[in-house]
Amino acid sequence: MTHLWVRAEQRLNEDRVGLTPAGASALMAAGIRVTVEESSSRAIALQGYIDAGCEIAAENSWPNAPLDAIIFGLKELPDDGTPLRHRHIMFGHAFKGQHSGKELLRRFREGGGTLYDLEYLVDETGRRVAAFGYWAGYAGAAVSLKAWAAQQRGETCGPVGVYKNQFALLEDLATELNATGTRPNAIVIGALGRVGTGAADLCEELAVEVTKWDMAETASGGPFPEILAHDLFLNCIFARPGTPVFVPAEALTADRKLTVIGDVACDPDSDYNPVPVYDRATTWDAPVLRVAEAPVLDVMAIDNLPSMLPAESSADYAEQLLPSLLTLADLDSGVWGRAKAIFDTHVAA
Repeated sequence: MTHLWVRAEQRLNEDRVGLTPAGASALMAAGIRVTVEESSSRAIALQGYIDAGCEIAAENSWPNAPLDAIIFGLKELPDDGTPLRHRHIMFGHAFKGQHSGKELLRRFREGGGTLYDLEYLVDETGRRVAAFGYWAGYAGAAVSLKAWAAQQRGETCGPVGVYKNQFALLEDLATELNATGTRPNAIVIGALGRVGTGAADLCEELAVEVTKWDMAETASGGPFPEILAHDLFLNCIFARPGTPVFVPAEALTADRKLTVIGDVACDPDSDYNPVPVYDRATTWDAPVLRVAEAPVLDVMAIDNLPSMLPAESSADYAEQLLPSLLTLADLDSGVWGRAKAIFDTHVAA
């Protein structure tokens, strides 16, 4: 019997989960065994999984799970160097030249396990079957606007946290923006995708004027002086070979209106980073990295943005992913076969 083991997230400020109790019920009805770990932070209460009939395991007990169990989480595992023996479903961040990804692949190779990277679960056309993109864009635009509002006060953006729902976020942000007496303008690149749509929607709900660009507008490969003519730039395109550089290092000393970059895609250690003016992700405690003065330029690059709205983002993502989870009994074809082929190629290299 196929056995899915939903682990607790071990990363700070990570409350999301990729399977709801209703989804677990559907999996069990399809003959899939479901174990759910206890969690001190998960946005969905454990009782829902108990009521659904899931088996319950202790928090972070997945290393001792049966070897045939498929371990399902979202964000990265503890970086303790231990070999990984199981099959894992998660965001590995290991296939785009990330330096930390090489260590992760080494752990899989040594343990004989397999990574089914959630970012690489795609249909026959190459489109991802599930993504947190909309809520990443939504929250990323929100933090970027908070950074801009802080600049108007002569400050640097302070810590951010979890919101009960999107309406609480909008109310909080509207108060900050209203206090400035004005509104910035923004340019979103990747505006036709899920991430860009979320970013643009957040801006428009707060009366922020948005310029929406996608592949057609960036096909020239740059440079793009229009980006520097906006207050905010929201990068919603994931780095890959051939991605243009949107904000080059020279922009730090150039004549510009731009004072906030929201790098929602957040791939600072990728060889294909389209915003090479910073070198590390930011955090909830320190949401921005100041990379220039006079005028200031702050970069927001938090890499788990949807966790700011864990209820909405979990429910949305779990609904998208469930049809693929229902096919777990056949890991050699479909989305799982394609994901394994990508893993095999990279781990061999």
